[in-house]
Amino acid sequence: METVYVVKGMTCGHCAGSVTQELSALPGVENVDVALDTGKVTVKSETALTEDQVREAVDEAGYELVGVA
Repeated sequence: METVYVVKGMTCGHCAGSVTQELSALPGVENVDVALDTGKVTVKSETALTEDQVREAVDEAGYELVGVA
């Protein structure tokens, strides 16, 4: 399953790394791809993630989940 989210506040490689690390720790996540220029984060996972799971991980990284793209 692949879902694209919009995350606000990411500006550099460190930002992308933090978001990738937190989202990768969620159960079932296989791959995370961050596009800094658009603020879009593509998450590939074995099963569907809830928006709350994603929001909590993004918050933990220090950024804001705007929603699903």
